[in-house]
Amino acid sequence: MELLGSTLAATYAHPRPTPANFLPAISAMASSYRDCFPHCNLTHSLSLPWRPSTYYKAASNSPALDPYCTRSQRVSESTMLPFVSNRTTLFTRYTPDDWYRSNLTNFQESNTSRHNSERLRVDTSRLIQDKYQQMRKTQADSTHNLGERVNDIGFWKSEITHELDAIIGETNELTDVKKKLERALMETEAPLQVARECLFHREKRMGIDLVHDEVETELLTEVDIILCCQERMKLHLDKAIAQLAANRASQHELEKDLSDKQAACRIDDKCHHLRNTSDGVSYFRGVERVDAMVSVPESWAKFTHDNILRSQSERAASAKLRDDIRNLLVVTANEMWNQFNKVNLAFTSRVAETADAKNKIQIHLAKTLQEIFQTEMTIESIKKAIKDKSAFLKVAQTRLDERTRRPNIELCRDMAQLRLVNEVYEVDDTIQTLQQRLRDAEDTLQSLVHTKATLEHDLAVKANSLYIDQEKCMSMRRSFPSTRRLVGFC
Repeated sequence: MELLGSTLAATYAHPRPTPANFLPAISAMASSYRDCFPHCNLTHSLSLPWRPSTYYKAASNSPALDPYCTRSQRVSESTMLPFVSNRTTLFTRYTPDDWYRSNLTNFQESNTSRHNSERLRVDTSRLIQDKYQQMRKTQADSTHNLGERVNDIGFWKSEITHELDAIIGETNELTDVKKKLERALMETEAPLQVARECLFHREKRMGIDLVHDEVETELLTEVDIILCCQERMKLHLDKAIAQLAANRASQHELEKDLSDKQAACRIDDKCHHLRNTSDGVSYFRGVERVDAMVSVPESWAKFTHDNILRSQSERAASAKLRDDIRNLLVVTANEMWNQFNKVNLAFTSRVAETADAKNKIQIHLAKTLQEIFQTEMTIESIKKAIKDKSAFLKVAQTRLDERTRRPNIELCRDMAQLRLVNEVYEVDDTIQTLQQRLRDAEDTLQSLVHTKATLEHDLAVKANSLYIDQEKCMSMRRSFPSTRRLVGFC
């Protein structure tokens, strides 16, 4: 369609382009078209003296075709100036076929537009429903996942709470045992002081009575045992202090983890109960791009599991340490009491056993010297045997070395080669065994020499002073603490 006010020359120079979706020829429907408009004579209508107002603004009148025109109009037409036919003007006007095709094109475009609009509406409605269902399912999945997360946090919270109660109880029990150990350690000071006082008084013996006898040996042993018990007690006390620190560290980690999980549980439970109609729901632009996570479900569960395992491990170590401390208290008390009784028995039987002890020491010394002599002879025989076996080893190794010089294919791993290799290993094993036996014999000799020195020293000991042993030492030893006090109950 041309713009209003365009000239005929412009219309002729620029004809209307043919539509792409061209309809069937109008000539095939001319009869029906004439039937629809019986009063219009298309043949004569082309020369009518008027211009359509649709295309020409210059037209001042709007003529109508007969028989629809009124009488007054026909009268006005008779008074109009005669119109000179212009062939160019007639050919630039649209034909009825163009008009009909234009209508059909508009109808088809209208149908197509309405069909596309209807299809868009149906698709849009379906899309809205699908997206709504998808969003509901996604939100339900998220809610379900949050619920599972809350359940997981609740499970680990219960595990941490149970383990926290257990580690606190274990810490309290270990603290009580530690206090008993400290009291028992303090009680060992009195027996140690008594033993040292006895040794000090026995040093006051004069002349031939200044001896190192069984009583003094037992006293020294008693001092060593008490010192050893104190060392073990101090060692276990240090262990208890360190274990208490480890227990409290595990307790702190559990409490911190429990506090974090309580906060996370509150947050996730709040998120789990949030709905589209809940208060506080708002937009937070870009929050989905913020990734401040520091763990994944596996590392998250492993962290708590490791904390619980650490606490369980510390609790097991603490329980074992408590048992060790209790056993230690019983063992040390028994050791000190046994040694205390031995020393008292030695004090009582000292006088009667002095002569017999001297004879026995002499007999044992003689036997020890004889054994030292025999051991030395054994050592010499072992050395000779090792020296003899060296010759066999040299021969076997020399044979093997010579056989390595066989040429080419003669380097065969035959039975002789295998037997020589076995012989080397057997001789070497024999030498190693003899050398080990030599070291054992030398160690035995050293032990015998040490025993010999002790016996010779005992032979130089004389009788003890009865006054020091009975009046001084035995009177002090009556104040030895009871077993109950030594295990830390009092």
